Amino acid sequence: MSGVELVTTHHEPAGTGDAGRSRGYATPWQLRMYRKSLKKRQKVQLVAEMLGPLADEWCLLLTGGDNNGAINHELRELGGRWAWAELEAEGIPAMEAFLGESVHAAEAHALPFPDALFERVVVADVHEHIPDTASLDREIARVLAPGGLAIVTTPNGEERLPVARLKRWVGMHPRDYGHVVQGYTTAELERMMADAGLKVVGRGAYSRFFTELAELVINFGYVKVLARRKHQPEVREGTIAPSSEEQLRAVERSYRAYAAVYPLVRAFSALDALVPGTGGYAVAVAARKQGSAP
Repeated sequence: MSGVELVTTHHEPAGTGDAGRSRGYATPWQLRMYRKSLKKRQKVQLVAEMLGPLADEWCLLLTGGDNNGAINHELRELGGRWAWAELEAEGIPAMEAFLGESVHAAEAHALPFPDALFERVVVADVHEHIPDTASLDREIARVLAPGGLAIVTTPNGEERLPVARLKRWVGMHPRDYGHVVQGYTTAELERMMADAGLKVVGRGAYSRFFTELAELVINFGYVKVLARRKHQPEVREGTIAPSSEEQLRAVERSYRAYAAVYPLVRAFSALDALVPGTGGYAVAVAARKQGSAP
């Protein structure tokens, strides 16, 4: 592996060991938050559909800060042999403790892996966080094996969408999400992949009007209200939800109230089925590297 340690370890299922557990809960705090999420669950579902069945393929998940390890946990359950890379080194120790596996510190312009190593590469909500997307796209193509598949997700960059306009009106700008841009449209992602020499073979979207509206209310409540409370641990700019167990404990009462009404929130989100069309406030493309499959 050219000096890169990729380890597929026997791991204790999350929730049965001590790593990641919240005080007084059998389930790790990362999974408690994930199971009460809207967009993250939809994102994992879409990525799983795009990945298709996995057996022994080498797979990579690259994330850019908005990840506590729950997405890794869910993708690992799909099969395959996964490696993890994260652009924000600060959160890596907690992710490793939760997953029971190594997480590689990465830079967007220089992924720490040799050429053509992975048969599947998932890049989850990274492009909108960095100014130089072309370098990242070249790295995606470099570490992807011939015939391999890359899946890239980002928020939708279409600024005319109703909830996108509402976000700006209530003061929730890209910087509040840690973004350098709002996101990218499907067409923009397709051009990026083509410029990197990858052929787009699929596209998708998730988080339609009602889900995005619910997410906006939740994020606004955390960023503009809860995160500013006197006894709240310092929250890094660009964080829209608790990113540590300490931060979750600081808003535990509010989180319990949200958990209690979560079935209603899910029901509100389900109204997306009434929205015509196939677009969404988050988009994904699947692109294949030319050549024979490994």
